[in-house]
Amino acid sequence: MSGAPADGGRHLLSVSDLGSEGIEEVLRVADAFVEVARRPIPKVPALRGRTVVTLFAEESTRTRLSFETAARRLSADVMSFSMAGSSAKKGESLRDTVETVTAMGVDALVVRHPCAGAAHQVARWVDAAVVNAGDGWHEHPTQALLDCYTIRQVLAERAGRDPASVGMECFDGLRVAIVGDIRHSRVARSGIWALAALGARVTLVAPGSLLPTSLQGWPVERTASDLDTVLPEVDVCYLLRLQLERGVGAHLPSLREYTAGYGLTARRAGLLAEDALVMHPGPMNRGVEIADEVADLPRSVVLRQVANGVAVRMAVLFLLLGAGVGADVGALVGEGE
Repeated sequence: MSGAPADGGRHLLSVSDLGSEGIEEVLRVADAFVEVARRPIPKVPALRGRTVVTLFAEESTRTRLSFETAARRLSADVMSFSMAGSSAKKGESLRDTVETVTAMGVDALVVRHPCAGAAHQVARWVDAAVVNAGDGWHEHPTQALLDCYTIRQVLAERAGRDPASVGMECFDGLRVAIVGDIRHSRVARSGIWALAALGARVTLVAPGSLLPTSLQGWPVERTASDLDTVLPEVDVCYLLRLQLERGVGAHLPSLREYTAGYGLTARRAGLLAEDALVMHPGPMNRGVEIADEVADLPRSVVLRQVANGVAVRMAVLFLLLGAGVGADVGALVGEGE
């Protein structure tokens, strides 16, 4: 968490600001909230009296509902604000919009915006804590956190251990292939930084037209264009959605050709090691980046990623608005309502 506003709160704007210790803290707190989700009434009073606003200038299903569910399970009041139906359509600036919203008495803003850097700018204008829920091609830090949580959870279960007892050593040397539209993906950028910070070895697999023009400073081990040669070597195959709404089609001869070269077909899934995981941030383009039958295999943890997203976002909101880093989260959420 970074960037202290006037009231001493914090923000989550970029996963790189957390470092390995910050990521570990979020995952540790998320363990407690995964347990809360199993209760008959999955709710705790940790943020009672606090107000969280989801302010989205882009369409979203998973991320918006996940944050709103997380806030409600923490007993916060929630306001949902869509800029598509707001005064922004009448010409109101982003600054005027967020300052108007926060004037109503808001503790946290969850911001999604098509422009890179928008969440950082909002954090300069308001005293409320700001969470970046995706800004253009730039970052999506909570997606990276929930992905790391899911990997650790699955690896722990396979070892017959409680995920809460497993440290970040499970990422040491973990081989992860991120496949697809790296160039336009905020998920890839946040995921690469988080995985590398925890000790994973990241390979990017994509046609040249879907790679950034420069990877200088990116903590990746290598890039590859032949998916078939990479798959037998990896522990996690992370597929990215082709973002056709961002003009990706102009970078490809055809969707059919992309699938032929980079789609995880049933044949390609057979190249993976028996215990390798298949991940995807959603929404999936079935039949393009992933085949129907592969998406539904036991090795696919896509729905688990969605479920864990609520607990991880509960952890983020709790750390921003609750007792803070180092709190005895077990004591604070020990009793439900």
